[in-house]
Amino acid sequence: MSEISTVLLSLQPILSIKLFRQLSIISEALLMMQGRVTMLSMSRWTRRGGSYRTIQRFFLTHIDWSALNWALIKPRLNLHQGVILLAGDATTVTKSGKKTFGLGRFFSSIYARAVPSIAFQTLSLIEVETRRSWPLLMEQIAPPPQKKERTSKHKPTLQKPSKRSPGRPKGSKNKNRRDVKLNDEMTQVKAMLTRLLALLGETLTPIYFVYDGAFGNNAAVQMSRSVGLHLISKLRNNSALYFEWSGVYSGRGRRPMYGQRINYQKLPHEHLKSDETDQSIRTRIYQVAALHKTCADKLNVVIILKEDTKTGKSSHIILFSTDRALNWEALVDYYRLRFQIEFNFRDAKQHWGLEDFMVTKERAVLNAANLSLFMVNLSKAMMLDSGESSILDLKARHHSIRYVREVFKILPKGADVINIEDWISKIPILGRIHAPKVAA
Repeated sequence: MSEISTVLLSLQPILSIKLFRQLSIISEALLMMQGRVTMLSMSRWTRRGGSYRTIQRFFLTHIDWSALNWALIKPRLNLHQGVILLAGDATTVTKSGKKTFGLGRFFSSIYARAVPSIAFQTLSLIEVETRRSWPLLMEQIAPPPQKKERTSKHKPTLQKPSKRSPGRPKGSKNKNRRDVKLNDEMTQVKAMLTRLLALLGETLTPIYFVYDGAFGNNAAVQMSRSVGLHLISKLRNNSALYFEWSGVYSGRGRRPMYGQRINYQKLPHEHLKSDETDQSIRTRIYQVAALHKTCADKLNVVIILKEDTKTGKSSHIILFSTDRALNWEALVDYYRLRFQIEFNFRDAKQHWGLEDFMVTKERAVLNAANLSLFMVNLSKAMMLDSGESSILDLKARHHSIRYVREVFKILPKGADVINIEDWISKIPILGRIHAPKVAA
């Protein structure tokens, strides 16, 4: 049994015999091949049973990738030690042409503008102790609706808004800040979180959901709490936060909620948690319980203030969590770990074809994207077993194995090849960067 088949053995109960065989052949080809990852290039590296038509049929098959990822990850998670986070992020894949399903204009951080592309929303499990991210669930994001062009050449006349009297409009009612309307992105993420938590079941119960600054608002807070998770995210650096009111109540009317507005450049010393200077950069970290007028609940806020002692210039970052018992060190560490999902995207694009696939149909696009993230998990699992430290080393070894096997095929029929597997394991070192770590 090959190394890949051994790792994939846990997937056999949830796949048909045909689909398991196809997945094994394609995974082996992806580990051995070089160049762009397309269906045609994969068919050139697969062994017998991996024709171009077989790969086409595989990409048009309905596959439950979340179940496959969980079956692969579950035996390798340390469920009893350390905290495991749920993290989310979106990635953009540039595309040319006009026929790819879901094609639209999405913002790309590389180009710093919206480009013709498709986008995917991804949820991942992150082990705090090992600093390792395992992507579990990926769905395609629907493109934003196109703006209708005006048919008239004349600019519409803008009517000046009528002035109203000061004060609260007559008949207006208080708004319940817990009853929020979610946008399309948050609606999709909520459905994905619900599905993922049902998949994990009682095996794993995450507490924290980490997302970037796009979820730094009350709607995201209420969405996360509705599925039983505490949100960790980032606020805008000009957010209006207030201390809780601590004055003397006069006895009349409603008790005030908001105290003094927080000045990020003059924070009270009693909230200071850390003060360090590295070269000329002074970093101070404050933790406060703060209120925001658009948020229904009090927030656990950590403010990171950086100052250049030479120039006097300063900047600050505002992180927050809905868990008010979370200490500042854990909050900062958990948010930093969110970036591990970016490494998953980098590996998927650089090694496993997330940027290369040329399919256009809906199911084929989703399978191609999910296959690239599945290979991220598979490569991590294989590196844990082999002791290799990089995907380049893993691919170099399997690339060499393919050439060694081809060489042995041309040996005479009567050659003594009893120890062929031992020979193969010693030969493929071409292109390796680091030697595998051998357990003592």
